[in-house]
Amino acid sequence: MEYILKNIGNFQIYIMAVLFVLIIILFIIVAVLTKALNKVENKYRRLMRGVDNKNLEQLIIGYLDNIDEAKQETDFMKEKFEKLSQKYNTCVQKISIIRYRAFEDVGSDLSFSVAILDGNNSGVIITGIYGRSESTTYAKPIDKGMSRYELSNEENQVLQECINKKIDK
Repeated sequence: MEYILKNIGNFQIYIMAVLFVLIIILFIIVAVLTKALNKVENKYRRLMRGVDNKNLEQLIIGYLDNIDEAKQETDFMKEKFEKLSQKYNTCVQKISIIRYRAFEDVGSDLSFSVAILDGNNSGVIITGIYGRSESTTYAKPIDKGMSRYELSNEENQVLQECINKKIDK
């Protein structure tokens, strides 16, 4: 035992130097760990800001419920949009009119043809023929851009103008 104590006494300076170096290394490790812990604590505080004493699980469940509710509303709105889109196709979307002189002995362009079509190019052509002694108005149905009745040149012209009109969808 005396031998061990004598050897420790001889190497006491070296042992102290090694212990001093170890203490400095440990202080550096503690400083680095403290800095890392502060970063984690700051992130935790930012995460928990505005929680009002709720735990994180309740907060996340609340947000997931809000997401589910928003998804249901979005699906409902998509369904409504599809129905409106289908109805929109059947609404009057294109109108074209042409005025012309039906008879040479009538002085002005008092006759007319009006094409009124939906998104499927279905609708009606209304024609008014003005003459000196009488005036006649009639309608011809249009189905997908075609009429089962014979169309005059003016009616064909107004129909083509109406079909070629651009519509915004």
